[in-house]
Amino acid sequence: MSSQELVTLNVGGKIFTTRFSTIKQFPASRLTRMIDGRDQEFKMIGGQIFVDRDGVLFSFILDFLRTHQLLLPTDFSDHLRLQREALFYELDPLVDLLNQEHLLQPRPALVEVHFLSRNTQAFFRVFGSCSKTIEMLTGRITVFIEQPSALTWSSNSFPPQMTLLPLPPQRPSYHDLVFQCGSDSTTDNQIGVRYVSIKPDNRKLANGTNVLGILIDTLLMEGFHLVSARTLLSEDKSECYSFERIKRPEVLTMNKTLKPETTIMSEQSQKKK
Repeated sequence: MSSQELVTLNVGGKIFTTRFSTIKQFPASRLTRMIDGRDQEFKMIGGQIFVDRDGVLFSFILDFLRTHQLLLPTDFSDHLRLQREALFYELDPLVDLLNQEHLLQPRPALVEVHFLSRNTQAFFRVFGSCSKTIEMLTGRITVFIEQPSALTWSSNSFPPQMTLLPLPPQRPSYHDLVFQCGSDSTTDNQIGVRYVSIKPDNRKLANGTNVLGILIDTLLMEGFHLVSARTLLSEDKSECYSFERIKRPEVLTMNKTLKPETTIMSEQSQKKK
C-alpha cells in the first residue's frame, strides 16, 4: 500500500490514519469535500488535515465508516454529542442510526428466584424479564419423579423397584417457570421423591437448598449479578433473590440500498462524460 492511498487526520489533537476510500465512501458528506479540498475550513498542515472537533467521538465515526455498523460501549452516554458530530460531517446514514437511541442504550435483564421450603419439599418459581433467559433455564433444568418400574407391577417384589421419569419444569408463561423437589406423599400413601438436575451439573438433588445453590451459580455464570436477597415469610422459609444483567446494546447496521463505492464510480463516470 502506497502512502498516496492513505490520509492522516488530526482531529482535536488525536491522530487518525486511514484510507482515502474509507473517508470518501459517502460523496455527499463533508468528509468527502474535505479530502477533495472543496471545503476551505480544513487545511493540510504538515502532511495532516487538521479538524477542530472532538477526537474521541471521531473514533466512533471512523469505526462506522470502516464497518457500516454502530456499536457503542455499554457505558456510553454521549449520544447527543455523537449525533451532533455526525451532523457536522453530514453523515446522514449515521444520523439515522443514532436516531434509534432506544436500541443503543444498554438494557438490564432481570431475574427473580422465589424459593419456598416447607417440611421435606422445596418449591421454586423463576421470573425473567427476558424470555430467552427462561428458555435457557428450561433447557438446563430437569425434574426426575420416582415411579414404580414395570417389573414391580408384574411381581411381588418388596421394596418396590423405582425408576426416574424425567420431566421439564412447568412454564405458566413465557416469563416464568416453576418446579419442585423433595419427598411427598402419593395418592396411595407411598413416599415419592422429586429430584432436580441443572446442567452442566448432572447430579440429581432432592435437597432444596442444594438445588438453590446450583441455580444461583448458573445465573452468576451467565453474567447475572445478585442485587438483593430477602425473606418474604418467616413461618415457611420463603426467600426471594433478585438478579440483574446489563444487556449489550444492539449492533445497528446501515441499510445498504446502494453501495457507496458504486455511487463514487458513477459520479466519476459522469464527470468524464
